[in-house]
Amino acid sequence: PQHIKEEHEELWISQEEEQDSDLERHLQPETEVKIEDSYEPETDDSDDWCSECGKRFNHKGSMTKHMLVHTGEKPFSCCLCDKRLSTKGSLTTHMMVHTEEKRYSCSQCEKRFTHKASLTNHMANHRGEKPFSCTECGKGFTQRGHLATHMLGHTGEKPFSCSVCSKSFTQRGTLATHMLGHTGEKPFSCSQCEKTFTHKSSLTYHMANHRGEKPFSCLECGKRFNRKKVMTRHMLGHTGEKPFSCSECGKRFNRKDLVTKHMLVHTGEKLFSCAECGKRFKQKWHLTTHMMIHTGEKY
Repeated sequence: PQHIKEEHEELWISQEEEQDSDLERHLQPETEVKIEDSYEPETDDSDDWCSECGKRFNHKGSMTKHMLVHTGEKPFSCCLCDKRLSTKGSLTTHMMVHTEEKRYSCSQCEKRFTHKASLTNHMANHRGEKPFSCTECGKGFTQRGHLATHMLGHTGEKPFSCSVCSKSFTQRGTLATHMLGHTGEKPFSCSQCEKTFTHKSSLTYHMANHRGEKPFSCLECGKRFNRKKVMTRHMLGHTGEKPFSCSECGKRFNRKDLVTKHMLVHTGEKLFSCAECGKRFKQKWHLTTHMMIHTGEKY
């Protein structure tokens, strides 16, 4: 999730700064130390220990930066988007998002990254390394944050809820994408035609259509698809399987989203609202059609 990813990136950046600080200290020229007549045994400086988690640091400055993780204080703010960060190094790295600078490149492929930590995680994919495994099902992950998000699926915890329809999600990013369905906003547009999309992934698959790419084929009829999910749905047509049922009337469907739409018949809910006039609709395509009245677009 984005908030988890950002927290981990700030921790990685803080750790890199600590390592750089250690290196600079070792490179400093030696200075003469005056030896006093009286000897006092060395004692641990309590300022170099974190009072919250017990972690020890070589320098008080490093410990001060670390404490920001516990306090949640973010003294550095971005001048372009007002986002706040806990360290100056994190702010410098964040600014690359605005400049679109990607100075870290993969030696195995042509992919480039803004953050060194992102490159490190990407390289683990090339090596097939998944050091973080789920204790419930054994599934492996390249990043600890991905494992943490996955674990929410087992616990059933969904900390992010929609203010319009109260639907809950495990990730903040998923909630943000969901909200676009209520507003009808489609921020992702195709560079080859005028079609727009709510989700970036939908645009990616759409672009594959322009290129004629359809890597997934049906084993029964040979029909090809650009998305595995669409092919899986298509396969249910051959088997006649309808694994999803309505809890109210028992009607069965071959797709989970069809059950969700069907439930609106029983509840009478109108989840989709027009951002222009506030009118509400039961189905998303009704809202899309309605928006044409405001935009002047023809049916």
